[in-house]
Amino acid sequence: MDILTNLALGFSVALTPFTLMLAVIGCFLGTIIGALPGLGPSNGVAILIPITFTMGLDATSALVLMTAVYYGAMYGGRISSILLNIPGDEPALMTTLDGYPMAKQGRAGDALVISGVASFVGAFLATIGLMLLAPLLAGITYRFGPPEYFALYMLAFCTLGGIASNNQAKAAISACIGLGIAMIGLDNTTGMPRFTFGNMHLMDGVDFLVAIVGLFAISEVFVFIESHGQSTSIGVRLKKVTVPVRDILASGWTMLRGSLVGFIAGVLPGAGASLGSFLAYMSEKAIAGDKAGFGTGNPKGVAAPEAGNNAAAGGALVPMLTLGVPGSGTTAVLLALLMTLNITPGPTLFAEKPDVVWGLIASLLIANFVLLAMNVPMVKLFVRILQVPPHVLLPGVTMVSFVGIYSLSGSYFDLLMMVGFGLLGWALRKLDVPTVPIILGILLGNNMEDSLRRAMVLSDGDWTYLFSSPISIGLWIAAVVGFVAPIFLRPFLRRPQAITD
Repeated sequence: MDILTNLALGFSVALTPFTLMLAVIGCFLGTIIGALPGLGPSNGVAILIPITFTMGLDATSALVLMTAVYYGAMYGGRISSILLNIPGDEPALMTTLDGYPMAKQGRAGDALVISGVASFVGAFLATIGLMLLAPLLAGITYRFGPPEYFALYMLAFCTLGGIASNNQAKAAISACIGLGIAMIGLDNTTGMPRFTFGNMHLMDGVDFLVAIVGLFAISEVFVFIESHGQSTSIGVRLKKVTVPVRDILASGWTMLRGSLVGFIAGVLPGAGASLGSFLAYMSEKAIAGDKAGFGTGNPKGVAAPEAGNNAAAGGALVPMLTLGVPGSGTTAVLLALLMTLNITPGPTLFAEKPDVVWGLIASLLIANFVLLAMNVPMVKLFVRILQVPPHVLLPGVTMVSFVGIYSLSGSYFDLLMMVGFGLLGWALRKLDVPTVPIILGILLGNNMEDSLRRAMVLSDGDWTYLFSSPISIGLWIAAVVGFVAPIFLRPFLRRPQAITD
């Protein structure tokens, strides 16, 4: 009854015309921001924060606007992932694995509709979880220390072979390349430079956006040039855009499972939507098996990561509101906004500022329906991108990549590095080495190293501390099984298919 009373209070705040207008504007801006490769929700929210002060918004209105932008960006990240094989943001990386092949098959519209529905399911269930389970799940996060986080990251990397490739060795090599790149820059503990070779531009490390745009967008340009336009999937044939009701219904349980996994990943501080989408895809592929054709255009391979990353976005709000600990990069920006508005997140926030918290929750529920109603009808507009000839579209993508990276860093060195990553991506594609593990290695490498170092400091160098809790032991067992199982199971999974063929 208390929840219903508080929710009624929230809707009394959220259903005012001005707040509704802010939610719609935030959803639209967020979708556009998410669709722009390399910008992402955290940068988008940070760029728009000055607007909240210029407009003189109160705490509730400012938070509604920024979280609507946040949710909208999570929705929009799938657009360029599916149409151009360029993730709009980090969590949308996994969507490229099946969304892009669907576009090559002429099913770009189907992929966009499925991803929009999955995004709605994940975000909606995460908002319900935020409303019902915030205090309980906030307490669970206290159980995760450095050993548990290190084991969680090990689980992610040990299962890369089953996700990014059918070759464990190539996936492992790719992940090691990513982890090595993540070590470039100043050591977080000692401040000493590592692998910089005296170059000042490398002191801050390698920007994730530079790597992802180079490996995906620029490498596509090199493939196009090499094949004279014959092998690129940009400008693929486009079939009639319909609502794939059968695929949506068949992916129902996939969306629910992905939402659960993503929400739990989002609640863990620092894990974020990237890990949520990765784990959602990983678990769904493990359930389906190799015969399901993940990575070749399976609709469930689009539904799982989209539900996972949008659920993780909602889950990341739990530690921010209840503990004052940001669950992701974007919630760190939102936390800074709250502190600027003299609101201190924490266990007492729900009691001291119920209008802010429950107004936010009610606005998020409304924003999910706005985003669904906004994104599905716009599918026909999005897929028209594929009708642009490749020799026109690819130079435009290249220009956007160069302008976007330069506008973020203002460094010509980053542009050269982006081209270098493009050449690396082109070479790896010719060798059939997956590039997704490189991106995940760069993304998770520093956090993994920090967890290991903190664990060693707390244990005075005792490595057994990494196995000191039931949670960490369970994660280690899952990591070993996840790495070894595909090696032994893949021949048995392939055998029936070979007999059928």
